[in-house]
This record gives sequence, C-alpha cells and structure tokens, in this order.
Amino acid sequence: MTEPRRPEPGAPGILRRPHGRRKLWTLSAALAGVLLVGVLTLQNTMADDSKSVAHDPKCKPTKLLEPRCGAWFGAYVRHEKPDLEEKVKAYEKRIDRKLDIVYAYHDMSTKGVEGQLLTDQEKRVGKDRMLLLSWESKWWGGTTAQQPRWPQISSGALDKTVIDVQAKRLKEYGKPVFLSFDLEMDTRVPAEGTPAQFVAAHRHIHDRFRELGVTNVVWVWNITGYEGNNKLFTQLYPGDQYVDWIGYNQYNYYRCHKAPWMSFEETQTDAHQWIRQNISAKKPLMLAEFGTADDPSRPSRQAEWYQEVPRVVKQLAGVKAALQWNWRDPGPHCDLSLARDETWKSLRTAVSDPYFNQPRP
Repeated sequence: MTEPRRPEPGAPGILRRPHGRRKLWTLSAALAGVLLVGVLTLQNTMADDSKSVAHDPKCKPTKLLEPRCGAWFGAYVRHEKPDLEEKVKAYEKRIDRKLDIVYAYHDMSTKGVEGQLLTDQEKRVGKDRMLLLSWESKWWGGTTAQQPRWPQISSGALDKTVIDVQAKRLKEYGKPVFLSFDLEMDTRVPAEGTPAQFVAAHRHIHDRFRELGVTNVVWVWNITGYEGNNKLFTQLYPGDQYVDWIGYNQYNYYRCHKAPWMSFEETQTDAHQWIRQNISAKKPLMLAEFGTADDPSRPSRQAEWYQEVPRVVKQLAGVKAALQWNWRDPGPHCDLSLARDETWKSLRTAVSDPYFNQPRP
C-alpha cells in the first residue's frame, strides 16, 4: 500500500511513498527565585559547553562533512525559490540558532531556477550553512517526452545538456555540498524503472562528476526506511564507493495514515538497525527527514515528541545529522509542521543541546 508523498514547490504532480508500519504545585517566591537561578545557570553552562565544542580542534568535521563530536541539525523550510533566505532566517529566529544544513530540491530541467544547481539564494544561504540538494530525475512542468529516465541518464544521453552543466555549477561553487540523487527511489520502482537501472544512473552521475573534476560533492543515498521495501534497498544500493552518507526518512504520521501514535524513538530505531545490519555498519547516517503530525486532542503531544530528539539521536550509532521536515504531506491530517508555540519551544530546547552544536566547515 502506498500513500502520496508531498510535492516539491513548483512540481506539477506528486510522487508515491509507502507509509510507516507503526506501530502543579504552588511555589513560594523564594523557591521560585532559587529555581530561576538554577535554570539560568544551566542555560549558561550549556551555552559555554556548546561554545567550547565549536572551538575544539578535535571536533573539526571531516572532508565528507561528518562531525566528530556530535551531529548536525538541519531542516526543510517551506519556501519558494526566491524567498529561501527569508524563510530560513524566520525559521532560525523561532529556534534561536542557525541551521547547520538547509534542504532544497531541484529537477533536471534545462531552464529556470528549478534545474539550477545552485540558485543565487542557495549560494547566499550556503555562505555560513551547508546545503543538502535533492536532485530529482524529473522535469516539473515538462512534457512526458521531457521527463528524464534512468536508462537515458546512464547512457550518457543527458551529459552535455544536464549532467555536465550542473557539475560545472557545483564545481564553481567550491564549498562542499550534500547531493542526493532521486531520494526515496524505493517508491519509484517499478513505475520509473528497475533497481539495476537506478544504480546505473546513480553511478553514471557520480563517475561523470569525477571525470569533470568535481570534488566538493558529498553523495547521500536517501531511502524511505520503510520496512516493506527492505529487499529493494539492497538492490538499490550503488555500493560503498558511490555513497558517502546514508539517509532515511521516517515520520510519525498518526492520523495522516490512520496509524497509531509513535514516539520519535519508535519511528527511527528499526530502520537504523536494519541499515546497520544489511547495508553499512560504518557509513555516517542522516535522518534526512523527520517529523510528526499533531494530535489536536492532546495539544502538548507534538512538543513532547520533539523532547526526545537529543536523547535518541545520541543512542543511534553513526547518526551524524537530523533534518526536521517543517511542511506537510498531501491529504487530511497530514500537516507535519510545528503546530504551535509550545512545539517550537520544545524543538528550540532540543536543538540547543551541545550535541547539535558542532563547528561547521
């Protein structure tokens, strides 16, 4: 069974993806004052710890953008291409910190900003943040004949018009950038081709970039993590030499998919264990999209869900980045964005943890 996946802004249609399996006391004025001093002391200690980590040479990230002392925090922030910087800064103001990674999508069209890696907005945002670009084998708004196909990509037919053009742009950008080709490709089989055809297309793009001297791309292989597709994942994996990071996207969909409420830990653990046992025991992992639906019957529930994030990420061996999805899926009850001030406060506290405050490259 599949559920519709959110479309990228500007995309004419939607992809299909499988759903997850899922499962006051009154204080005296004196005591209140003592507690306030304690809280402020703790906050100052956390800030000092975070600052010390940021300047610790032992915590400098690797060439493949892997943080040595914790994990990155990033987000997909709903935007149109021309207002990316504005929307990112508004999000950062709500969480009282700068994002480490900003997530954006592009197609393989040959005109306009949708197919332009990178846009001027992304370059500005990327000055003091990292970028994760999801590159789709689509032409949003294009005709059926214009849609790129995996065999077409692997044959080299799109090298001169698409692949080489984008490789040149990324090379000129110079800074390291995360690049994911056809995220959640497990949802595209068999409608868009076979696993072998995807692997061939991924490898061709990777090899073509290498031939053109593009050395600043960090390759992310990004799957749903949906257990019903486990057999597909092994067939879709391009190989260790073609992958730098492994990402997976797991949510607490709740009423969106008529599923039971799942904690953050429950949404992430099974996919993490399976990847470690069956794909790679060493590659850095990325929670490339995570989030939860709201529960109007329990307004504090979404905030409580985000409280778990630091504890759980620290327990998931090799998870070096976590990106919150602050938008929606199509369909009723499918708004996965932060629903109320209480939730924003909870996320703000979670991502103030020193573990999520690492020195950026």
